[in-house]
Order: sequence, then structure tokens, then C-alpha cells
Amino acid sequence: RHESPSVLARLEKKLNSFRKSEEIAMTIEPMNPNTVEMVATLEEQCFSTPWSLKDLVSELDNPWAIWITATENGVLAGYLGIQYGPDGADIMSIATSQDFRGKGIAKLLLSHMEQQLKAKNLQWITLEVRPSNISALALYASQGFRQVGRRPKYYQKPTEDALLLTKYFEEETIC
Repeated sequence: RHESPSVLARLEKKLNSFRKSEEIAMTIEPMNPNTVEMVATLEEQCFSTPWSLKDLVSELDNPWAIWITATENGVLAGYLGIQYGPDGADIMSIATSQDFRGKGIAKLLLSHMEQQLKAKNLQWITLEVRPSNISALALYASQGFRQVGRRPKYYQKPTEDALLLTKYFEEETIC
């Protein structure tokens, strides 16, 4: 028995529609006036002492800052913000939306940022992280970050030390 072409065409169209809905359309771009409020909202959801919307807006004009966002179909999946100097960069904040956790968004953001920093001839990137944030520690270790220090009572709400992690883009050669 043969199906009529119209039935087959409708099935193919439906199948193609389903395939498209399964594709990930992740966009990485600089934080901008259209995304800064979403970043502020996610910042509030993820951190006990978040950056304010006012402070995030001021980062848009900071010549020594780079903030990038990952969005999928207009929905914020995550963001990463750094400030940099002559030889390296400090991560100011990084977060992934609950719905996108475990999907490689933070790795994607870190990789994208690393390429931008290398293009500026920077040599390292550093950050602070709570010792209790096991998933973040695993992520950073997998991306080549190493503990280089500890900052006592760095975090509030709750009070906790910070581990200082750094990734050097090229290992120094010791003569």
C-alpha cells in the first residue's frame, strides 16, 4: 500500500519541524543593553551578594571589562564577565541558568573568553570560588585552572574562604 504524496509531505514536514526544535541554537555575544537585565536577574538567582543592575550597566562602558552572554532562542543560558589588565584577567562573575546546567555552557563561555584574552596577548585568567562549590571546582580543574592561593573569609552569606584559581595560557619554561 502506498501513502499519497500529500500524507508523506506532511509527515516529512512534521519530522523536519521536530528535528529543528532539537537543534541547539546557542549564540555567544557581548553583553549589551538588551541582555544586561537578564544577566542581572540570573546574577540575583545565583549569588548571595550579586552585582547590581547599575554596576552591570556600568561594565558596558568599562574599557577594561569583557562580559559575554550565551543565549538560545533569546533565552539567557549563561554569562561570563572579566576585567583585565596588562598581563591577565580576573573573572568577576560567571553563571549558568538552572535550565542549562550540565550542558557545557560554562565550558563554552570559558573557551570563548580564553580566545579573546589570548588575542589580547594576556597570559592568565584567575578567579575566586567557594571550596563548597564542588561542581564549579570540577569544571575549573577540567579547564586547566590550578589553586594558587586562599582568601580567608572572602565570602559572606554564608562566610566562607575563597580558593584562588589561575589558568596560565602557556606554561612558563624554566631554564
